[in-house]
Amino acid sequence: MGEEAIEIPTADGTADGYLYTPGQDGTAPGVVLLTDIGGIRDPYRELATRLAEQGYVVLLPNVFYRTAKPPLFDIAPNFSDERTRQRFMELTAPFKPDAVERDGKAYLDYLGTRSEVRPGGAGVVGYCFTGSHALRIAASEPERIKAAASYHGGGLFTDRPSSPHLVLPGVKARLYFGHAIEDRSMSDEAIAGLDKALSAWGGDYESEVYEGAYHGWTMPGRAYNPEQAERAHTKLIELFDRTLK
Repeated sequence: MGEEAIEIPTADGTADGYLYTPGQDGTAPGVVLLTDIGGIRDPYRELATRLAEQGYVVLLPNVFYRTAKPPLFDIAPNFSDERTRQRFMELTAPFKPDAVERDGKAYLDYLGTRSEVRPGGAGVVGYCFTGSHALRIAASEPERIKAAASYHGGGLFTDRPSSPHLVLPGVKARLYFGHAIEDRSMSDEAIAGLDKALSAWGGDYESEVYEGAYHGWTMPGRAYNPEQAERAHTKLIELFDRTLK
């Protein structure tokens, strides 16, 4: 398995990040791994390594490249603290829908330049607020994204005209949504609304709530649930194996 620091040309600048390769002969499917608000850090590098070991070329971009390079916080993030909330707004402000789509194109274009990547379709997965990014990228790149997943994704179904669920008609990928319980960013009502929209869409999808798992359960921290985090990883591998290999 190899890890390489890289730079990704985008329409809005240059994104830093890492590329992980399986270290095997031949080519492998490409996967874009989008981090939560904490950005690139050890748990995501470890996740990227695990995916590479399963036979994928994994692109781990710094999705916050317009604002900062890791580490993104000079304090321990605490969302009851005003400084943390202010930093969150600074980091997320650039992510208008068209910016997310431009980034998705750039990430896939970059994977397309790599000789290690097998042609024929890629996967994307997002965590927390980038769960919606994974969905938007699947819709904006329907011929290139074959599988997309969201874990404890927030704001996937809202009453706003820019709600992510409204892009579903453009999606051709197989979709997976793993929801948290008691999630203020994705309430039970919002999950039900998303499920109804997915059913109307008519594509191949799975949407489920992880019992006992609170927002952020997949990564070490206050909400970390090791058993459910491992289940989430298994579901992700199953999705990619069924769709990309």
